[in-house]
Amino acid sequence: MSDAETLAVYAAKADEYAATFTGEDRPQLRAFIAAMPAGGTVLDFGCGTGTSALAMAQADLQVVASDASAQMLALVPEHANITRRLADFDDLDEVSLYDGLYASFSLLHAPRAAFPGHLIAIARALKPGGRLHLAMKLGTGEARDTLGRFYTYYTADQLGEHLAAAGLIWLDAHTGEGPGLAGQIDPYIMIAARRGADA
Repeated sequence: MSDAETLAVYAAKADEYAATFTGEDRPQLRAFIAAMPAGGTVLDFGCGTGTSALAMAQADLQVVASDASAQMLALVPEHANITRRLADFDDLDEVSLYDGLYASFSLLHAPRAAFPGHLIAIARALKPGGRLHLAMKLGTGEARDTLGRFYTYYTADQLGEHLAAAGLIWLDAHTGEGPGLAGQIDPYIMIAARRGADA
């Protein structure tokens, strides 16, 4: 995610974001953690202020907390099992390294043209059978929210097609509605997928 206006919003509102999203109990995060091998290596891809990374680290997973916003990354909690990385989506170049990759409402900031390539890089970075958590807002088109952040929206069917094209197998999904940093109520989907043999 390299959209300058989006990064500027996160830089200005990092403290507000940390106060708003405090790591409440999330069944999908717990399921992701439960699917990991003991001591497994995971990438929190667009980690924000690190509430999910901390939960994973406290479950004795080795966590790389990656974000393109230095201001957000600075608020990731200190923990022996967390390594911080200032990086853009395009910087993902590992091969068969991660047992799991957690992309929670981060890739929705990627341009539509770049999204398929990011999923291919994710599949490549996962170990065979590795687990992906992908949370996105549902909808169509591209737009900026009232704060100026750039979003690309997909339907569930479109996301399924993109995952399959990248060699990622859809396991299950949860849909709902909720407010983001801008306060607007949006529909979302949280997908559990895994790397297939052909990825």
